Amino acid sequence: MSRSAHPAGPRHGDVLPDGHYQAPPADLNALDPKVWSCTVDRDAEGVVTVGGIDVKQLAAEFGTPAYVMDEEDFRSRARAWRDAFGTEADVYYAGKAFLSKAIVRWLHEEGLNLDVCSAGELAVALAAGMPAERIALHGNNKSADELEHAVKSGVGHIVVDSHEEIERLAAIAARQGVRQPVLIRVTVGVEAHTHEFIATAHEDQKFGLSLTGGAAAEAVRRVLGHAGLELRGIHSHIGSQIFDTAGFEVAARRVVGLLAQIRDEHGVELPEIDLGGGLGIAYTSEDDPREPAEIAAALADIVRRECAAANLAAPRLSVEPGRAIVGPTAFTLYEVGTVKPLEGLRTYVSVDGGMSDNIRTALYDAEYSVALASRTSEAEPILVRVVGKHCESGDIVVRDAFLPADLAPGDLIAVPATGAYCRSMASNYNHALKPPVVAVRDGAARVIVRRETEEDLLRLDIG
Repeated sequence: MSRSAHPAGPRHGDVLPDGHYQAPPADLNALDPKVWSCTVDRDAEGVVTVGGIDVKQLAAEFGTPAYVMDEEDFRSRARAWRDAFGTEADVYYAGKAFLSKAIVRWLHEEGLNLDVCSAGELAVALAAGMPAERIALHGNNKSADELEHAVKSGVGHIVVDSHEEIERLAAIAARQGVRQPVLIRVTVGVEAHTHEFIATAHEDQKFGLSLTGGAAAEAVRRVLGHAGLELRGIHSHIGSQIFDTAGFEVAARRVVGLLAQIRDEHGVELPEIDLGGGLGIAYTSEDDPREPAEIAAALADIVRRECAAANLAAPRLSVEPGRAIVGPTAFTLYEVGTVKPLEGLRTYVSVDGGMSDNIRTALYDAEYSVALASRTSEAEPILVRVVGKHCESGDIVVRDAFLPADLAPGDLIAVPATGAYCRSMASNYNHALKPPVVAVRDGAARVIVRRETEEDLLRLDIG
């Protein structure tokens, strides 16, 4: 069954036309389980809780802003992906969504593999004990040092992204006396119906080697010509925040076509195919993501069908969910600083964070939900824009939402579904200090990534 793809967020002007936003929800105090992690609730006093701990306690102990991560939710989602694909496929968590040593340990314990795309991510993975053979290294411009370290560490796969990289990697493998398994990332020319900044399979972009232009076929010839490289399969990734598997069907057909071409030209049937990740999550109640079991069944059926048509044995399938696991697992907790009504437009709600802890709204108009977290309210709903404290008019966290009219400075509000690409893309704009990541489970909370301090900033500034 095909569903319409969901963009990262529609572009629009600062003043919205009538009817752009949805009507206020029937109950401003309700927490949609589609958007919030599995242990989030409200207690008898109306305070939002997660893992059995209320947000007032979390704010008092760890400060705001803070990323609050529901460990049980993360683990349950990881297990759901692992179980959906079973032993006949590999699930690689996309570390770029969010990575820390605690996350790596959880992944290891839940039986998932890990893909990384930098020396820093690889260092975290190895430091936390992820077996190197369960790590894949991505990247469109890996340095010689990154490749050297990956080969020396024994990573299970390196996904090559250019002809230059193939030659560079072959020389490193020969020098180290190893045979390095690789996948070739191909550009399949599929329109993923997502925001242009996170669509990655059309021809005019930096990732992969083109199928139509012949670059992918040439990459195959080059890899097969190097004794130090073992070609394991083909990699394809069509974009992010996708709700429709139709694009994966087209991508799989074209990748399988390349596998058939490789068989016919080189007499080799490659044993693996990686369809990447990019499946979407619910940022608002209007979003309709698919369940892992449904995705797994659809992708496995697509690969089997296309391989049967090409008279190929079905290769082992790999997928790379990142956002789909960690995105819904966390929310960002803020304290309200000012509430500024603009007559005839909306009310601006300024919080103690902003684009330094969530750049996604400013970067590609991502949409979010928001809730009053420190209490409930029966006040009427008002249209708000949640903004940060940075010197930038585009410093927007939630572009349009409804909150109670009695919202006041000192209230705590929470923005759900911020586990992916928020802490990973956080910055020190205006010398803001990056918030901590606080993991909560079974009534206990602990910091897994501590808040930055002024000493951290000054330590790097050597004058």
